Amino acid sequence: MRHRRRGRTLGRSPSHRKAMLKNLASALFLTERDAELDDNAPKVQGRITTTLHKAKEVRPLVEKCITIAKKSLPHAEEAAKYACDADRGSDKYKQWRESDDWQKWVAARAPVVAAQRRVVQLIGDKEATAILFGTIAERYVDRPGGYTRVLRLAMPRLGDAGTRAILELVGKNDRVTRKAERPSFDEQPESEDREPVAAGAAAESKPEAAESDDSETKES
Repeated sequence: MRHRRRGRTLGRSPSHRKAMLKNLASALFLTERDAELDDNAPKVQGRITTTLHKAKEVRPLVEKCITIAKKSLPHAEEAAKYACDADRGSDKYKQWRESDDWQKWVAARAPVVAAQRRVVQLIGDKEATAILFGTIAERYVDRPGGYTRVLRLAMPRLGDAGTRAILELVGKNDRVTRKAERPSFDEQPESEDREPVAAGAAAESKPEAAESDDSETKES
């Protein structure tokens, strides 16, 4: 019996399933990496294709990581006030390390470091964590939740006919709906000005047609 045991087993052992979900979450974040510096860049950023059940199972993990990164943004902004832009090892950098600004920077930066370590513990990839904190988290500052969506694909997977789905980040590949503009009737086109002339010509041609019909009936 599976009393109080949540989640899908996906036909794998607990360790195998945990590693698979980590890889899926990391793969989604890594699609946002710089395409110019990567020879194997994805075709569409912020999107991965997997089975429907895997996508539904990894979705809570992805959203949890984004929430952790988003909550650390105020601390990162506070730490930026005391940061030093000088090169490491320079005289200016050494003076900054001996000043009070460095102590304030360390104190303000501590929650961000703790959040990064927590995400690394969840997904096990430092590069994906850096992309999450540097690029993705800023996108959802004003969004209270729902950072991903699952879209089911029509074509099943070859081999076992498994249902495939797309797991993507919200706001990256959203569809844009546009309303058609209402026509303005203030200015009439030229074709409407010519319609009365055409109607008059049609009215003049009708009596001639009627006279020809009467003449044919009389001759018969």
